[in-house]
Amino acid sequence: MANAHLKEFTKGIFKENPTFIIMLGLCPTLGVTTQVVNAIGMGAGVLFVLLFSNIFISLLKNVIPNSVRIPAYIVIIASFVTIVEMVMHAFAPSLYESLGIFLPLIVVNCIILGRAEAFANKNSVFDSILDAIGMSVGFTLALLLIAALREGLGAGTWTLFAIGSFDGVIKIPVLFQYPIRIMTLAAGALLIMGFLKAFFNWKTGRKRG
Repeated sequence: MANAHLKEFTKGIFKENPTFIIMLGLCPTLGVTTQVVNAIGMGAGVLFVLLFSNIFISLLKNVIPNSVRIPAYIVIIASFVTIVEMVMHAFAPSLYESLGIFLPLIVVNCIILGRAEAFANKNSVFDSILDAIGMSVGFTLALLLIAALREGLGAGTWTLFAIGSFDGVIKIPVLFQYPIRIMTLAAGALLIMGFLKAFFNWKTGRKRG
C-alpha cells in the first residue's frame, strides 16, 4: 500500500511529468519562465489551486451531477484561483504584476482541469492529495529548470525574492557580461523547451530499451 501511494506521488515528478512527458500547461510554462522568481510564484499558485481543487472535487464527486461536472469544476477551481490572486496582489505585488494574465488563466490550465476530470473525480481524497502534490511539484521543477536556463543564459542572472540586504539577484560570471539575449524571448523559450523535451524523450527511450 505504501509503495502504491509513493508511486502515486512520484508519477507527476518523473513518469507523467505534466510539462516534459504529458505536454500540458505549456502556455504559462513558456510565458512566465523569463525569471526564476516567476517560476516559483506560478508553481506555488498551481500547487495551492490543484491541491484544494482535487480535495473538494474528490469530496463532491458523488454530489456533482455528471451533466454539469465541468462547469462545477471550473467554479471550484476559479474560487481558489481568486484566493491566490488576492493573496499575491496583497503580499507580492511585483510578482503579481510579472505573472500578469497567466495567473487568472490557472482556471483553465490543462493540468488542473485534467487532474480534476481524470483523477480526483474517480479516486479517494488521500490519493487525490498525493496526485495534486506530485503533479504540482513536477510542474514547478519543470518551470524552475526552464527559467534557470532561460534567465541564466539570456540575462546572466537568477532572480529570486529580495530578503533583507539581499536584492534577490544572483549574477552569473561571464554570462552576466555576455548574455545570449534570444533566450529571454519567445524563440528562446521554444528552443529550451525543444531541447529539454528531446532529452526527456531520449531518457524515456533508453529506459524502455
